[in-house]
Amino acid sequence: MASTRADEVAEVLWELKRAQKISTYTAIARRAGFSPGSNGRALMTCLKTVRRDWPHLQWWRAVQDNGVVEADSEQAVKLKEAGFEIVAEGNSVTIKEFQSHIMTWDPVPSAST
Repeated sequence: MASTRADEVAEVLWELKRAQKISTYTAIARRAGFSPGSNGRALMTCLKTVRRDWPHLQWWRAVQDNGVVEADSEQAVKLKEAGFEIVAEGNSVTIKEFQSHIMTWDPVPSAST
């Protein structure tokens, strides 16, 4: 059974898929209502669950905050297949025009008393 966090991350990934966008670990975790953890570890754990329980969701739309992806990784291949241009930089690649592909959400209004 998936965790509540994984459920929320799955919802965010669905939003990204519909919008044909990508987003960072930090933005996705915050949208899902939790901290991404040190170096995005909490979010990466959720992504493992999502990949296992909802294989149709595009987990690869979640990228490190700096847009760097491991070269020759499954994620790099999926990004290229989806039409994102990537630029090689040693053992890693970056997404060309990274900021223009990032999904942005309006801030959640705070409840006033």
